[in-house]
Amino acid sequence: MKYIVLLVVLVVAFGVWRNRRSADDAPSVEVQRPPTLPQDMVACAYCGVHVPQADAVLLAGHAFCSSDHRDRGAA
Repeated sequence: MKYIVLLVVLVVAFGVWRNRRSADDAPSVEVQRPPTLPQDMVACAYCGVHVPQADAVLLAGHAFCSSDHRDRGAA
């Protein structure tokens, strides 16, 4: 009787091990995102740091890296 129980435990353990191994070996499908396009960079008129044009804060034709620098540069 104990040999039958041992055999059942071994078969179940082998099945679990094989199931986990096949899941790990399966190639993962990764979603390919298109590369982002480069953005135009502008220099902050106050500190000179370059920021993307889309993120720049504009005032009177000058680009600033933040609203704080815009306020300081305008004074």
